[in-house]
Amino acid sequence: MMRFVDMHCHLDLMTNGVEIARAAHAEGIGFFCTTVTPVDAIDARERFSTCANVRVGTGLHPWWIANGTCGADDASAAAELATASPYLGEVGLDAGKRCAASIEEQTRAFGRIMEVVGARALPGRVISIHASRSTNRVLDILERTGADRNATCILHWFSGSTDELWRAARMGCLFSINEHMLATKRGREYARILPDDRLLLETDAPPQLGNPYRLDAIERSLASTLEQLAQIRRVNAATLGAQIADRSTRLLDFAS
Repeated sequence: MMRFVDMHCHLDLMTNGVEIARAAHAEGIGFFCTTVTPVDAIDARERFSTCANVRVGTGLHPWWIANGTCGADDASAAAELATASPYLGEVGLDAGKRCAASIEEQTRAFGRIMEVVGARALPGRVISIHASRSTNRVLDILERTGADRNATCILHWFSGSTDELWRAARMGCLFSINEHMLATKRGREYARILPDDRLLLETDAPPQLGNPYRLDAIERSLASTLEQLAQIRRVNAATLGAQIADRSTRLLDFAS
């Protein structure tokens, strides 16, 4: 079992990502490498193919749709890759100020990928989802397509309303928590009230894409998040960490 699993990070967008992954393996740290375009996903699969502690997700990040980098062809490519991808991410919707104008295009792309998930069940499929100011719309798509029934859906860095939190929890969603989420009063309250079996850890690293990063910064962030989470929930950090690590290890099939 891994000591820590970073359930949402952009390892492929660290120029030294492979070196970090190899060093992390010796430290008992695993990664869910969430990509931002289908081309990046293909490249990352190749780059990390020899790293047993890395799982690469097929991604289509809503920011890349909003800024025009990705379009309908990329949505088609992501949907095609999704047919055989046990891991998907980062995918989802963002209706924040800088992305709201493209929300319909984002919705079509995300819906197309989730339709594949709903139509084609793969054992152990896991999805890491971006849902900024769009949680209900995301959950509607998951329900409509049946993706919520065919996959473990993880809401990363959740920032929606309390009603949306509980709707997602009732649907079976998990929540990956990072230091940024715990820096807000709302985020700390969500971390306090979520059921034990819905908790995961993440970093969303690196803070600057396309630069080198450091394993010690990743480990420090995960450890800090765990310690804060334990304090908020008034439980033993070692016990909570072991439970989360076991859950993450099983989700990403690191035990096999």
